[in-house]
Amino acid sequence: MRSPDASRATWRKSSRSNGAGGDCVEVANLVANIGVRDSKAPDSGHLIFSPQVWAAFVTQARAGRHDL
Repeated sequence: MRSPDASRATWRKSSRSNGAGGDCVEVANLVANIGVRDSKAPDSGHLIFSPQVWAAFVTQARAGRHDL
């Protein structure tokens, strides 16, 4: 499967990002998928998720299922 072109994507930071150098992610709508990347290393690549998988992850994260 070819990766969607993310060169023109509009990336947005997590609302939980405080700008203090902690763990930050950015997300972007990539036509039919969702891209996720590290905001501190944006040129290091990105992960791609289907909208359904991303929605399930966000729901689980909000419920605390991925807390350490």
